[in-house]
Amino acid sequence: MPGNTPDNTILATALSLQSGCPEKRIILVSKDINLRIKAAVVGIHAEDYSNDQVLEDVNLLYSGRDSLSADFWEQHTKALESWQEEGRTFYRVAGPDTQAWCLHLPGEEGFQAIVREKQDNNVTIELVEDYTNSKHAVWGITARNQEQNFALNLLLDPNLDFVSLLGTAGTGKTLLTLAAGLVQTLDLNLYREIIMTRVTVPVGEDIGFLPGTEEEKMTPWMGALMDNLEVLTQTEGDEWGRAATEDLLRSRIRIHSLNFMRGRTFLNKYIILDEAQNLTPKQMKTLVTRAGPGTKIVCLGNVAQIDTPYLTETTSGLTYAVDRFKNWPHSGHITLQRGERSRLADYASVNL
Repeated sequence: MPGNTPDNTILATALSLQSGCPEKRIILVSKDINLRIKAAVVGIHAEDYSNDQVLEDVNLLYSGRDSLSADFWEQHTKALESWQEEGRTFYRVAGPDTQAWCLHLPGEEGFQAIVREKQDNNVTIELVEDYTNSKHAVWGITARNQEQNFALNLLLDPNLDFVSLLGTAGTGKTLLTLAAGLVQTLDLNLYREIIMTRVTVPVGEDIGFLPGTEEEKMTPWMGALMDNLEVLTQTEGDEWGRAATEDLLRSRIRIHSLNFMRGRTFLNKYIILDEAQNLTPKQMKTLVTRAGPGTKIVCLGNVAQIDTPYLTETTSGLTYAVDRFKNWPHSGHITLQRGERSRLADYASVNL
């Protein structure tokens, strides 16, 4: 049937076919989860498409982080090389027992490493920078847990062109990404500006068309950006100093709609794609292929909070990107586990 056919018409047709052919089983196949629920209520068997699923179960999604065995050093002492380059410590380990990019050793909070190169018989790993220390604060922000420390290392690595961060509400995805982007754009001049975009899918009822320019239309969708800018500027001295800092930051941050991305090429930009779980795989490909030389793309999202009825955790564009980029050496991924927003947000995330 055409895509704009009302649900009631589809259900009525299916019921008519089922009553007319009682000896045959009628199966309704649709990507609309609401339609599938309605079909189940009236007694029609409904299924989702399976050919576009990235994974059979979202629990199989690559986490980006792995725990090494407790006797890791004893197993690899004989075939272990170590050296330093530009103040960074590297190890080459033969016969690794991990496939993830971010590694940690249980019982040793100080040992955290990122895989830099994978070969047939060995792996090169690098000790991460400790951003939990206030001396290494990123635009005034420090990592509060192990996953956030891994995230900042991935975000601040100029050799990684694509980074994805997954996590529930309050895990710090947007704040960490924005702080890392400001440091690399304003302090290090690695990027010309920050571009932030997201899919305009409402949580509730749509409020209709919005007036103004593209950025003005997108402003209501970018509450997360404004909230995090307020956090990043709250330590900037007096009220006048904070206002001046906010003006400076907003002059280097551009807000664009995903609807107008096709055909564009972004050069030396730091692109933040928020709420990426609401993208289809085709939309994700459209955005990522806009990246030109010197551009970094950061995808943020929570696959448990998909706002469109036509996507699931296993068919989301974010799931698709994480799975396809997991073995590319110029990408990084980490799943943030611990909420840091407030005790209320943490309790609600677990119990609601």
